[in-house]
Amino acid sequence: MYVTPRPNVDDDPHYGLRLGLTGALAYAAIPLIDPALPPIIAALPVGLIAGQRRAFDPAKLLGGVGAMIVLPWIMTWLVETLRPMPLAYVTAMWGLYFAGFLMVLRSGAQTGMLIVIVTVLMSVMGMHGSATVETLRDGFVQAAFVALVVGPLVYLLVPARTRDKHVDDPTPGHGNAVTGAAIRATVLLALSFWLYAVMQPSDMMMAVIAAMVLVFPTRRAVFSEAFQRLRATLFGAALALAALMVFTLSPHLPIILGLIFLGGLWLGQKMLFGPHPSMVYQYAFSVMLALIAGALSTQDAGYAAFTRIALTLTGAFSAAFAVALLDALTGWRPLPKESPV
Repeated sequence: MYVTPRPNVDDDPHYGLRLGLTGALAYAAIPLIDPALPPIIAALPVGLIAGQRRAFDPAKLLGGVGAMIVLPWIMTWLVETLRPMPLAYVTAMWGLYFAGFLMVLRSGAQTGMLIVIVTVLMSVMGMHGSATVETLRDGFVQAAFVALVVGPLVYLLVPARTRDKHVDDPTPGHGNAVTGAAIRATVLLALSFWLYAVMQPSDMMMAVIAAMVLVFPTRRAVFSEAFQRLRATLFGAALALAALMVFTLSPHLPIILGLIFLGGLWLGQKMLFGPHPSMVYQYAFSVMLALIAGALSTQDAGYAAFTRIALTLTGAFSAAFAVALLDALTGWRPLPKESPV
């Protein structure tokens, strides 16, 4: 799978400043639009904007926004149509998981991962009823439009030094990708039922952490990614709890916006110079934003942090172990090809 490289300090020395500003502006949109699911509004725009490298690429942002609008609408229709037929519903879920993973394993394209994530969230939420899945669909649309406004604004205020745009270079996989995709689709289907059984609808954004672990095609990469997600979750939870503790001393919107900005600035600098992979710090900022937005709306901060960490431990590592075991039993990827990511 293609992994976005670390930002280059020569091309974009103020990346951290832009990241903090992106998080603060995304969170500032919450009181303006009053969404039903504030964590999506806070975290999703950061994922779409912070993934850009070098100069601002409007086409890439528009593509991400379009996908975040179209895919949830398609999935909402599919969920509402098939939910009265459990066997067809489960089969369609597995088929979409399989298609997404097959796309990633064959071409390395991140579009497949987007299909998997949207399918996980919409299908699991759909088990709670039509009203719940429609609420999530509307949350995706609201977050996409927030990203569409915030993205150009932050690049206008804090432009990159270079004028060159980053070009993704996905790496095709090797081996029998059909078998690998089938293994991951089956494990994720089982994980989806577990999520439905133990998670509340307001916590469904946490499913992304567990689902993204499964896309990495080698045993080493799967476990490495699981550890990275755990590290990102712990970083984000610690920053969120620290910000909430300060916020309780002076509960005003400018205070929490300033704390979010400082957290994003620090994590953005770590993306440039930190010892861990840059995506660890980017995911940590998304965790921080989702926790703060959830804690200040409907969730208790301590509970939200605990459930995120618990999901990462149980879901990510259980799924990683299951995928690694099945990969070893089937041998779909030749051993000499297996190398750390």
